[in-house]
Amino acid sequence: MKLVSAWLKIPFWQRVLAGFVLGAFAGWLLGPAAKTWLEPLGTIYVTLIKMIAVPLVLFAVMNAVASLHGQKSMALLGSRTFLWFAITATLAVLVGLGVGWALQPGRGLAGLAMAPDYTVRELPSWVQVLLDVVPGNPFKALAEGKILQVIVFAGLVGFALVKLGEKTAGLRKLVGEASDTMVQVTRFVLEMTPLGTFGLIGSLVGAYGFDKLLPLGTFVFALYLACALHIVVVYGSLVAAHGLSPLKFFRGAAPAMQVAFVSSSSFASMPAAIRAVTHNLGVDKDYAAFAVPLGASIKMDGCGAIYPALTAMFVSQYFGITLEPSQYFTILIASVLGSFGTAGVPGTAIVMVTLVLSAAGLPLEGIGYLVAIDRVLDMMRTMTNVTGQMLVPTLVARETGLLDQQVYNAASSNLGIAEGEDRGEREAA
Repeated sequence: MKLVSAWLKIPFWQRVLAGFVLGAFAGWLLGPAAKTWLEPLGTIYVTLIKMIAVPLVLFAVMNAVASLHGQKSMALLGSRTFLWFAITATLAVLVGLGVGWALQPGRGLAGLAMAPDYTVRELPSWVQVLLDVVPGNPFKALAEGKILQVIVFAGLVGFALVKLGEKTAGLRKLVGEASDTMVQVTRFVLEMTPLGTFGLIGSLVGAYGFDKLLPLGTFVFALYLACALHIVVVYGSLVAAHGLSPLKFFRGAAPAMQVAFVSSSSFASMPAAIRAVTHNLGVDKDYAAFAVPLGASIKMDGCGAIYPALTAMFVSQYFGITLEPSQYFTILIASVLGSFGTAGVPGTAIVMVTLVLSAAGLPLEGIGYLVAIDRVLDMMRTMTNVTGQMLVPTLVARETGLLDQQVYNAASSNLGIAEGEDRGEREAA
């Protein structure tokens, strides 16, 4: 027990960083065998997080709708959230285009090998995407992990609980207790993050050789640079413009950013993101329960904005196509609106790139050259996505009085996993 207590006293981000470094070293030592020996650890970790994500969202959204009723208008919060989603997505596209123009990642390349398993994705119509938001069978939506459908169903149940008033007082209490229980389960599962990081990074390093990365090294660097600029400069500036400390935001958001980087999944990172914005950054837990899952479905600055814009620049440069001003505008509009229109569609990054290249009249074959390194790209894209999914609730909470300034200023980076680190206990101390 003393060993466990000593382990829990180490800051969460340091434990994850240790898993990252040790995993990279183990992957380098084992080489291709790392995929066999280490990948199961990462798979178990991601599966555990996916296991808790759907029930966490279900009970949290039902409880949030019932709790927010009469405090803040759901319409006001929703409109502000969507507005910031669109603003930050627009800025992300501009960053992607700017880095692509400056670094020219598609110039000087010839004879790139296309991934043999690449096929052009068929894009669903906007009408079909809209219809898919409404669950035909809520239990099937829960089983398949369709977050937007779960949010819609949970929201309707929450409104029904409010409408029925005292008749459902007991059920409302039960939903609140179920939500608190899932938060506690989340804390348990997140303890697996260092071990999961070890497995995921180890298998990735072992499976990828320099021969895959070197031909497209400039593109990899460009994407990582664009995402870093967007996170540090754009997000940091928006936080500062709201009178908040950017350093404290990144400190509080860091644990969920780490989970996003190693898991490459916004869905898998969602429990950590919810925990980070509430426990570390002081965002009202009921609003966060609505905004973060919504963001995990449609807020994709990395996959849906920066990556499609940068890929469009890469493809145009590789094929020697000069983009017209109208094409730049098309890329901007298609990226911003497309991220909303493809909500819930599997393989968001590939779908978004297909949509943007089609709209701009660029060769879709260019996507096939990048598929081989997609896992490496997806790590940074997802971290950008999840950071944005935490940023917007923080900004809206600040604007609407739903941000606990004292908690934000404390800026914990441990997700409250260790015993005795709940917000109430910390404030009492």
